[in-house]
Amino acid sequence: MSDAGIVIVGAGQAGFQAAASLREAGHVGSLTLVGDEGLPYQRPPLSKAYLAGKTDAAGLSLRPASYFAEHRIAHRAEVAATGIDRAARRVALSDGGDLAYDHLVLATGARNRVLPVPGADLAGVHQLRSLADADAIKADLAAARSVAIVGAGFIGLEFAGICAGRGPAVTVIEAACRPMARAVSARTADFFTAAHERAGTRFLFGAGVAGLEGADGGVAAVRLADGTRVAADLVLVGIGVVANQELAEAAGLTVGDGIHTDAFLTTSDPAISAIGDCARVPNRFAQGEPVRIESVQNAVDQGRCLAARLTGRPAAYAAVPWFWSDQGPHKLQIAGLTRPDDASVVRPSETGLTVFRFRDGALSGVETVDRPADHMAARRILDAGLGLTLEAAADPAHDLRALAKSVPSGVRA
Repeated sequence: MSDAGIVIVGAGQAGFQAAASLREAGHVGSLTLVGDEGLPYQRPPLSKAYLAGKTDAAGLSLRPASYFAEHRIAHRAEVAATGIDRAARRVALSDGGDLAYDHLVLATGARNRVLPVPGADLAGVHQLRSLADADAIKADLAAARSVAIVGAGFIGLEFAGICAGRGPAVTVIEAACRPMARAVSARTADFFTAAHERAGTRFLFGAGVAGLEGADGGVAAVRLADGTRVAADLVLVGIGVVANQELAEAAGLTVGDGIHTDAFLTTSDPAISAIGDCARVPNRFAQGEPVRIESVQNAVDQGRCLAARLTGRPAAYAAVPWFWSDQGPHKLQIAGLTRPDDASVVRPSETGLTVFRFRDGALSGVETVDRPADHMAARRILDAGLGLTLEAAADPAHDLRALAKSVPSGVRA
């Protein structure tokens, strides 16, 4: 398809990577990137370095404007796709125009879940997904006396880490019995609970939100299901995301918690592919079951995988999933795809923590805290499908890094 016209809907990490990789792989046809914001930028730093004041908006950009002209990528900024005519192979745009395509890539991402309670629209109630969101939070945080965070996932806890030491009282409200309950083991969750509590954050577990109360034109408190009132003049809601699949659904593509694709990232229409947070793709680390993964790694690797296929080098998507979260002074890194009921083998150390997760006796993932070398070793071990046992994982004398180094470069089970 080196001469084909390709349109990419969504200018986030996945969409940008697909465009960049297509040019790197030799695609010479027309290439258009459609996005409803400005220049493509990194989102993970929004809840980390950007809110902490360690980088500015310019530091978030994936590439300067000149890059798109130099690589002949037509960037349609601040325009959204509103419809797909599959028979005519055209995409309708919010500015009244449309684009023809030979191949269409849907990289539409995901959006934050809305807290379905009274008062969720009060001033001072925020979600964090975009640069505009982060700027609004920054402005309110400067004057905040009390902060409530609804949801103890990555975003909520990263924000708690940003707030620590800045003055406002911080309360994290979580419906589950521990933070990051679906993402990490109980041992890792306990580590971060203790770390945040030492920094002054209060946790309310097993707590449901009944509503938000206002005063003087803005939010004043979170009212819990048991009647408890938590004072807050800034509320961050982080209760998960929903895949942006409506465009695909309206076009008759197969969807369901994401846009369904095969292992090569092709949707139910062979002229349309889907990548990134919006795509539900068969995954070898989920025993071949289709999963939707929300991570920069997944977005980047799927963008590259798709570009390779569209330029004549097809291969099933098989990258090792990995994730990270910076919370205060600690870095959490996860390799693999784990489930809450996976068995855990813990290797604590003076400098951090490593937790091996097993399902049916096989390694399903590795969680590390402040141990980046262990994380990199785990990714290599998982990629190669090495048979690490529970006994070996529990033995401190068993050198994880040496095992990883024994894998020849490029080897995969």
